[in-house]
Formats: sequence, structure tokens, C-alpha cells
Amino acid sequence: MRYTDLHSWNVTPESAKEIQWRLRDQVVMRDQLGTVRFVAGVDVGFDEDGKIMRAAVAVLRFPELDLVEHSISRGPIRFPYIPGLLSFRETPAVLEALGRLRQPPDLILCDGQGLAHPRRFGLACHIGVLSSVPTIGVAKTWLVGAHAPVGSVRGAWQPLIDDGDVVGAVLCTKTGVRPVYVSIGHLVSLKTAIDYVLRCTLAFRLPETTRQAHRLSR
Repeated sequence: MRYTDLHSWNVTPESAKEIQWRLRDQVVMRDQLGTVRFVAGVDVGFDEDGKIMRAAVAVLRFPELDLVEHSISRGPIRFPYIPGLLSFRETPAVLEALGRLRQPPDLILCDGQGLAHPRRFGLACHIGVLSSVPTIGVAKTWLVGAHAPVGSVRGAWQPLIDDGDVVGAVLCTKTGVRPVYVSIGHLVSLKTAIDYVLRCTLAFRLPETTRQAHRLSR
């Protein structure tokens, strides 16, 4: 897999925010994905007392969701942890891992936010715009927005609204468990994002893509 080099990664937090404001206009919020035969999950863990980053990509056959390939990239952390700038900390390693795949995915589910972000350009948007692969953000925790109470039955969801905009969905993926936060990354609509998250989620709260990538990143 190749990706477009649209900016430097050696930037200050202020410059990183400016890049997010600039690139958010490139996010496509409608469906432009073809037949999905392979879905990927990406996750990042840390080794050696938090000094080394370990990015993992797991590629699963769809809809069977069996693992067909994985890739791991390790390297030093070059950007500090700053809320809202997670993509500048993790994306370079994720792109390196994606670049090593023999089987490129048709859709990527990211363990993080997409449009549900203060500048509407979270990790899933960043990876999607640079890789030109359809992406979805599936976050475990809230970052921005408000929502009505979500039902506890699988498939129940409520729109996540921030400053009057629908930026995502709060989705119950398993009956009786806490919801996840789904948002557009790139080249998919929110309705399609919700559908694929549910189809990639089996017996647990998180999609199998995320679970496989998380296991590899640790």
C-alpha cells in the first residue's frame, strides 16, 4: 500500500492543528467504496516504559472475519501525547505497517475518532485521507459532542451532535454493554459506517478488526 505525503510529521502542536484544519476539507463523507472483501483493524500499543510505539494492522476476510494477514511496525515515539492530536503521534507508524501488507484492505476500522473530533479530523480521517482507503473511526471513549440516551439492545444508536453538526453515532454493538463511538473517517457515510461496525462485531463489544489489532499491538 502506498500513501500520499501531504505534510511533514516533524511539526509543533500548533502546526499540527493547522494541518488538521487544512486537511479536513479533503474528507469525503459519502460512500465511495467498492466491494469489501478484506477489512483491516489498526491499533497502537507501547513498549519499554512508553518509549517505543508498536503499530499493528490486522487484515480479515469479509464477511467471514478470519485473519488472513498482519503487519507490525515498531519505532520511537516522536510526538507528545496531546488530546486531539493523537493522529500525529500514531499515524506514521500505522502507515508504515499498512505499507508492508501484501493484501491491501478495502476498508479500515481505526481504534480512534474520525469526524467526531474538535477539528473534525481525527485519526481515522488522517489515515483515510493519506492512504485513500475508506476508513471508519470506532472509539471506545467519548471525545466531543452530546447525545440522547442509547438503548441497551444491539444495533441501538443515537446521533452524536457537536455544535449543531452530526459528527458520529453512539452505537450499542452488544446487548447490555457500553456503546462505542462511530464516526466517518473517509469515503464512507455514517449509515454505512454503522452497518460495517455491526457486521464486524461478533460476540464482544469491539469489532473483530480492533480485537485482532489490539492483540497484535500488545
